[in-house]
This record gives sequence, structure tokens and C-alpha cells, in this order.
Amino acid sequence: QLQLVESGGGLVQPGGSLRLSCTSSTLTLENFAMAWFRQAPGKELEGVSTISRDGNSTKQMDSVLDRFTISRDNAKNTVYLQLDRLKPGDTALYYCAARKTPYPNSWSLLRDWYDDWGQGTQVTVSS
Repeated sequence: QLQLVESGGGLVQPGGSLRLSCTSSTLTLENFAMAWFRQAPGKELEGVSTISRDGNSTKQMDSVLDRFTISRDNAKNTVYLQLDRLKPGDTALYYCAARKTPYPNSWSLLRDWYDDWGQGTQVTVSS
């Protein structure tokens, strides 16, 4: 049973924006470090962005620096990924991932560090 649910994907033109959301009806996400991963057709899964439990530490992959922003609203039990200035190379299935941790400032972009995953939301960037 998938514990996380992503939404917000879609078709957008190059240069456009989307906001992805990740929430859970079973997990209290304030106890979890969170991350977004993506997988394009024929390519490996790659870590896009991660955020610590307390939201004070974040890390992005180099190719999305200054374009993507991860954030969280623990009161809404939701994590977001704001995608700006999208490029065709950003086309992929985007997954949310979570790991329960006692440390408020821990994070990772390594897929094997995470225990819970969503089903993914498709982002397609095309004119």
C-alpha cells in the first residue's frame, strides 16, 4: 500500500511552471525527511530535491538549482515542489519519498535511504 500521494503534474510549455504536492493520509510527515525523485523514459531514477523534517535544510540537484524549490507545510501534512522555468529535459515521472528520522535536520538524495514512496505524477514539458 502506497503511503504517499503526489499530485500537480501535467503538460506545460517550456518556460512554464507547475507545483507538485505530496501528502499522506497515514503518515505524519513532520516526522519524516522528504524528497522528490524523477525518472525519465529510459533513464535512471534521480534525486531532484530533499528537505529536512524541520524544513530548515534543503538540497537540490545541480540541474534544477534556481528553478525548483522544495518546501513543506507540516500543519497541512504536505510537501511541495515548485517547478519554474521548466525545460523539455525536465519531462519525467516525479515521485515523492519519505524516511522517518529522529533528526530534525537530516536529508538525503539517495534513493535507498527512503522507505516510503508514492505512485508518481507525470510532468511533461513540450510546446
